[in-house]
This record gives sequence, C-alpha cells and structure tokens, in this order.
Amino acid sequence: MRPCLLLVDGRPGTFTDHVLSRDDLDLVLLRFEEHLSSLPTGHLLRTADIPTFTIDADADILREAERYLAWVAGLPARPAHFCNPQEPLQEISQRFAGLVGLPHLDAEQVAWVRDKTAMKRRFREIGIPCAEFSEVADGDEVLGFAAAHGWPLILKPVDGWSSIDTYKLNDEHDLARLLPLPPARRWMVEEFLTGREYQLCALVAHGRVLDTYVSWTPCALLETIYGGINGSISLGVDNELGIDEKELVQRIVDGMRIDHGYLHMEFFRSDDGGIHMSEVGARLAGCELPSNHGFARNFDMMAATLDTYLGRVPSLEYSTPRCAGDLLLPYKPGRVVKVTPLETLLSMPGVVHGRMNIAIGDDLPDQRASHASAGYLQIVGPSRQIVEDRMNGVLDAFELVTQDVS
Repeated sequence: MRPCLLLVDGRPGTFTDHVLSRDDLDLVLLRFEEHLSSLPTGHLLRTADIPTFTIDADADILREAERYLAWVAGLPARPAHFCNPQEPLQEISQRFAGLVGLPHLDAEQVAWVRDKTAMKRRFREIGIPCAEFSEVADGDEVLGFAAAHGWPLILKPVDGWSSIDTYKLNDEHDLARLLPLPPARRWMVEEFLTGREYQLCALVAHGRVLDTYVSWTPCALLETIYGGINGSISLGVDNELGIDEKELVQRIVDGMRIDHGYLHMEFFRSDDGGIHMSEVGARLAGCELPSNHGFARNFDMMAATLDTYLGRVPSLEYSTPRCAGDLLLPYKPGRVVKVTPLETLLSMPGVVHGRMNIAIGDDLPDQRASHASAGYLQIVGPSRQIVEDRMNGVLDAFELVTQDVS
C-alpha cells in the first residue's frame, strides 16, 4: 500500500522539496492561515493540485480537527503518517495531529523539545549535563542569577528559535539596555558555557537511534548574530570528539520517549572533554544541515529522513566520506543594488550547490536571526579545515551592497 503523509507546510525548504518530488506516496498538506504569507507564489502554484487543509487563525483547534476529519474522509487517500519539519509550529501541529489520530508528540514531549526550561529539567532528570538556568520575569531576577553564577550569561525566550531575541550579557549595563523584559513572553537565563559548540543530528526509528551526525560550527551560533561566519560543517571525517554520540542521543530518546524522526541538538564540549547539552529539537535541523550530512557521506539523507516518518527503518549505506558544510551568505538590510551572482560562487573550489534568496532591487528588512542570509552555498572537501578555508574564500569574494530606503 502507498503510504499517505500529512505534512506541515509552513515554510518551503529542501526536505519539503524532496517530499514533493516523490511519486511513491500520497501527500496531504497542513497549513496555518496566519503563515500563508510566508509561502512564495511559486510554491503555492507547485502545490496547487495537492489536497491541502488550512487551519483558520482564530478557530478553536477542536473544531478544526472535526472539520479536518470530515474533509479528509472524502479524499481518495487518508493520511496515516504525520511530519512537522519546523520549530515554530511544533505545539499547535502536534496537538492537531493527536486530535485527528495521527502519530504525534504528546503535550509533555512537546514541552521537553520546545520549552527550554522544561527541556533542561528533563536533561537533569535523565542524567544529561547542561548549563545552570532559571526562568526570569524581570531584571532583579536576572541580577540574582548573575550573583549566584556570574557574568557573562545568556538571556533568551523560553520558546525561542534561531537565536531570535537571544543575548549574551556581559554585565548589568548590557541587561539595562534590554529592560523591561516584554511580559508577553517567558524569559530565561543560563550560564555562559566556554568551550567548542557542536551540532548533533540523529535519525530515530521505532525508538532506536540509527545513527548520529556531528557538525562543527566555525563560530558559536549566537556569534553569527554579531557577524561571525555563519555555517556548519558535517564531519564525515575529522570527527575526533572521543565520545559515544549514539549512546548519548539514545539516552535522550529513551528519556523523552521519542519513537521516530529526525532530532537536532546542540552541545558544548569543554577543553577537558566534558559535554553539556544545550538544546534538542524533534524536527529537521535548520538551514541545510541534513543535506550536508548526505553530501558528507554520499547518501540520500532526505529519503532516509522521510522513511522514519513513514514508519520505515531506512538502510543507511554510506560511501567515500568527506566533510561538507553549508555557508549562509552575509545579509544586510536595505535595497539591494549589487550582489555577487550565484553562478560566480558556484564556480569556486568545492562548491557543489547553492541558492540565492535575494535579487537586485529587493528591499531587505532588518533581521536579527541566525538564519538570516542572502542565500547559501554547500561546500565539500577532504577535511574540515579545507572546507572552512573554502568558506572563507567565498566570503572574501562575495559582495552585497544595499542602500538605506528609510
């Protein structure tokens, strides 16, 4: 029987493109009215013939689930599988999936992978080291945490993603510039960890970690907000961490009762080899990390990922390992008057794929997010250092000129 998948369609990406290209499954799209504006016209045209259910912005989710069940009963194929590849829609989409009888994360699991204080409490409960942390409501509580744990510290929303509204505070003067904390959001602080930050991905099927994939980040994710090189390198070779990543992730999978899918994590490794887990997400990694892993091991990561959401156990067969990274091209607000052509960048050493998100004449809004970019390139090489050197070569060649339109 052909599988039928309900796929959350909130923002186009490489995984969604892969699913749309498959002719061996039936597909139903789940959209949210308040996010329709983020879907490009070309994507809407490409998916016009696919059955699509759109959740009304102000409607009660229980009534929307009932409406969906009546609607889907009239389709030739009814979804038995569910996938949400994106972080911001995690709570609402997982709850909806549960209401309509599809595999999903329950409310407790969603809290563990979305609410950063619940997440870190769970880390502690299952014996996974993490930074000291505390939820805070005002500046006095931040100062109290600093008195106990010292400066610098990290301030961020409990439900944040992509480093949006995340700040490194070196002292009370940095804090004062952010006060008062907006009461509409929940906030937390955590101690600032030194050492090297890594990203860690995994594929899970039937509660078992099939494999893990480590990525080196030339700069810590938060540093990219301040202009640091924004990229990651999948370590098909050069992984000399000296830890059992698979055992580590299996402890998280068991402790959070994760049955299947793609996990994305970040952790810090101190100079003495100690590991502190930063965060975990039960969805695909952002940017192009998943396809980096495929380029680094010469296998189809997107197909393997889809298999886990279809209840299958993918066959992971690798060949000719190397390192492969994605480099986000620098971004600046304003009207684009000059940008290096993608064709020029694709001709540079090691560049195997790329995409430009902007064009001359575009008006770029001001963004403070780790995913903000003019586009991206994927770059391969026989070692991590060579890939990083090639990334720096691209940055030296890339030019983006904008003018103020305010």
